[in-house]
Amino acid sequence: QTEPVRVLETGVADQIACSLLYSIGDGSVFGKDQPIILVLWDITPIMSVLDSILTELQDCALPLFKDVITTDKEEVAFKDLDVAILVGSMPRREGMERIDLLKANVKIFKCQGAALEKYAKKSVKVIAVGDPANTNCLAASKSAPSMPKENCSRLTRLDHNLAKTQIVLKLGVTDDDVKNVIIWGNHSST
Repeated sequence: QTEPVRVLETGVADQIACSLLYSIGDGSVFGKDQPIILVLWDITPIMSVLDSILTELQDCALPLFKDVITTDKEEVAFKDLDVAILVGSMPRREGMERIDLLKANVKIFKCQGAALEKYAKKSVKVIAVGDPANTNCLAASKSAPSMPKENCSRLTRLDHNLAKTQIVLKLGVTDDDVKNVIIWGNHSST
């Protein structure tokens, strides 16, 4: 029997974060034979939502989940992690400039990086999803200096999709016609 991987997902009450859970549990992410200990971490006021999500996961009876832990405590959430999926971030609110969002989320990801440094395995693989993902990834990585830099990446699928859509609209082609789109840097108000 393969040892379970310990996977953390932050910000689970968010719609994007919640939508990832089934894919993790059905084997789409880590493989059909890889058991998982799933840790769901969010801020204290969200814990009742996490309890509801836990109930939904239990209803799914996904056999790869050997345990699902919900917590608002860093020392529980980040302990001995193999993988951290950092979805939790502040959403952009009306009237907010990109720089305001960046400042707020860098604080969050610095804290998460410090928790990775303190509690996670040094071999932990980290993916930052919260927007702006590339800057948040850098903040988390810098706050976990003993973690190899190549172990930290970001998911910029939204930016990829936005860029691809602009190409489709500008050229009057279909989505299938656009290949090899690469995202580089941060998007901004300009």
